[in-house]
Amino acid sequence: MTRPADALDVSVVICSYTEDRWDMLMAAVDSVRAQTVRPRQTIVVVDYNSDLYKRLIFTVSDVVILENTGAKGLSGARNTGVSAATTGIVAFLDDDAQAAPDWLERLTALYDDPDVLAVGGRVDPDWEGGRPGYFAQELDWIVGCSHRGLPKVAAEVRNVIGANMSFRSEVLTGVGGFNTALGRQDTLPLGCEETEICIRAVIGSPGSRIVYEPEARVRHFVPAARGSLKYMLSRSWSEGISKAQVSKVVGHKRALGPERRYVRRVLPRAVFMGVKDWLTGKDKDGLGRAATVVAVLAVTTFGYVQGRRFPGGTLAPESVHDGSAGSWREVS
Repeated sequence: MTRPADALDVSVVICSYTEDRWDMLMAAVDSVRAQTVRPRQTIVVVDYNSDLYKRLIFTVSDVVILENTGAKGLSGARNTGVSAATTGIVAFLDDDAQAAPDWLERLTALYDDPDVLAVGGRVDPDWEGGRPGYFAQELDWIVGCSHRGLPKVAAEVRNVIGANMSFRSEVLTGVGGFNTALGRQDTLPLGCEETEICIRAVIGSPGSRIVYEPEARVRHFVPAARGSLKYMLSRSWSEGISKAQVSKVVGHKRALGPERRYVRRVLPRAVFMGVKDWLTGKDKDGLGRAATVVAVLAVTTFGYVQGRRFPGGTLAPESVHDGSAGSWREVS
């Protein structure tokens, strides 16, 4: 790729909510500074944390620092960043992720096609302490990363991944931004706002495309706690709830098309290979991986059913919301 190393018509938005990730946030910003082609703007949006905002103001001079002016949570923070962007393309990077040097170059190359509304890239997990043996790569969506079964070359997809995505600015404003009823709030792992906004964008522009470019890479830090079975099942439940919310907005078929293919093709192979590896002695963790895949599928399905049954509020496990064990409850 041979673009000159001058500024692109791109704004990069990074959202953050805690000083606990300070070092990772600084590494994310540094990775944007090191791009082969620079963005015109880098915007850091702080989600209702005045101490973090003040620290950034006094520490970082070459980045636009904003406080979230919308609803608390990731969707509101992203919308705040979009409103401040002055460029034709807005890219999003998580505050605990680091972009490869050619990340923006790879993403933006595909916008030469006017039918492309959004481009997302591959998200590789950076495991704290290593990947647990029972955590199949087919389940990496649980930790916000690209899972086995996604395209290996640039291809049209339904939606991009939140830690590594970009949109035409006019698309984001045209659909009214990210849905603030969806998306992570602090440590509550709801999501699917990227799925919902991509579906709405394509509905509003027939013949358009969302593209996944696996060569546009970022590394996403995954703390050890997110590799636990407890977190996996809590996140799976929340994914089911979130998908149910999306289906109410855009329809059941649009919301679950890729999931059906994933369940029919990708997961059965993961279970088969896990059992096979265990039986042949190739991998002692194979049976555990197979069992975890089945458990995640079951809990996600139950979450979806519950989400369809309860139109008001969002059901989520207490253990995810406040760190304590307990029964399921409704969180408004």
